[in-house]
Amino acid sequence: MKTYDIVAGIITASWQVLGQMSPYLLFGFLVAGALAVWVSPEWVERHLGRRGLGPVFKASLFGVPLPLCSCGVIPVSASLRRHGASRAATTAFLLSTPQTGVDSIAVTYALLGPVFAVFRPIAALLTGFVGGGLVQVLGEAGGTGSTKDSGPAACTEACCAERHEGGVLFRALRYGFLTLPRDIGPALLVGIIIAGAMAALVPQGLLNAYVGRGVLSILLLMAAGVPVYVCATASVPIAAGFMHIGASPGAALAFLIAGPATNAATFTTVWKVLGRQTAILYLATVAASAITCGLALDRLVPAVAAALPQLDSHAHAAEAGGLFYHAAAVVLLVVLAFSYRATPRHRAGKETVEKEPSKVANAADERRLELAVTGMTCSHCAESVSRALAECAGVHSVEVDLSGGRAVVKGGGIDPDRLLAAVAGLGYTAKVAGETA
Repeated sequence: MKTYDIVAGIITASWQVLGQMSPYLLFGFLVAGALAVWVSPEWVERHLGRRGLGPVFKASLFGVPLPLCSCGVIPVSASLRRHGASRAATTAFLLSTPQTGVDSIAVTYALLGPVFAVFRPIAALLTGFVGGGLVQVLGEAGGTGSTKDSGPAACTEACCAERHEGGVLFRALRYGFLTLPRDIGPALLVGIIIAGAMAALVPQGLLNAYVGRGVLSILLLMAAGVPVYVCATASVPIAAGFMHIGASPGAALAFLIAGPATNAATFTTVWKVLGRQTAILYLATVAASAITCGLALDRLVPAVAAALPQLDSHAHAAEAGGLFYHAAAVVLLVVLAFSYRATPRHRAGKETVEKEPSKVANAADERRLELAVTGMTCSHCAESVSRALAECAGVHSVEVDLSGGRAVVKGGGIDPDRLLAAVAGLGYTAKVAGETA
């Protein structure tokens, strides 16, 4: 096969995948924007501090629709814990959130069908609840942050203040069609190209004898998912590609569970913030959930196909394309491109927090510190760092530049060591890069 034919085949298959998922992904962006405004991380923080299985279930349930990627959930989870959320609830949130989101559920429906789209968030919910329940039952002393699990701290600082940057509709649209596409866009496009290459170059069902049904196939795709650092949405096209070459739905689900939920950054943060025993329980829960839910899905899919054959054909109903799907693909590409060509403030990924002058300690002795922060990868990271620094005593202004890896802190009597510790508590590293009086 000529190189031209190979490239053309990959482009055609990738465009087909893009067309299938675009209408649902655009709808997911819209709903994600609404959730980002009405169900904010600050609101979640105030509901997860009590002991018992109730907060654990709520943490798992809240995490399912939230559009937080596998990197963005790390600082939010650390912030939950720092604000007083129980260790069990934090673990549940950390387990369920990166596996799904309204955007990834919509894409799952488009590429993998309704059975998969319904089963996936249920699996995420159960994973979070079981993992958080194990931590609640077994318990553990240690880990950084508050060791008191009796209730959330009454935080009244800028981190928990309601934002008023424009109206509700404006903020929802800005997050859904600027911030979120900018965060997941590159990984999403890479996933689509990988899926297109697998569809174009590998004959359908070629590896069925090797990655078909059973525990072994599930373990193989779990192993493939562990080193893949992609969000729940970007991993769906890759899972669809695995199914194209012969993987079972259960094996693909195991990949979708293990990929977004396990990576070095997540594990080290769990170890540091929640402790060693919780980190071990976290990994064990992910592995057990991937195997158990994968086997269950492999049994469920044939039963549903036999009872409701019309559902079984849905996943590829749009494969032939059509004007609507081509138009949706174009719109999605425009949204992704526009998210990178928005105002300089959003393109740079800057987050700013300002506090009332009455809350500033030693305002007359104002200092300006510039911190170099490493490890931030998305807007949620920048927002969490901004909020953590704003909570430190004496701080009245924080601006975090995601693209530059910089944070500028202004205030009276601020302590550099406390600032560095606040950033380290989120799983990032920081150092003082400059200071002016």
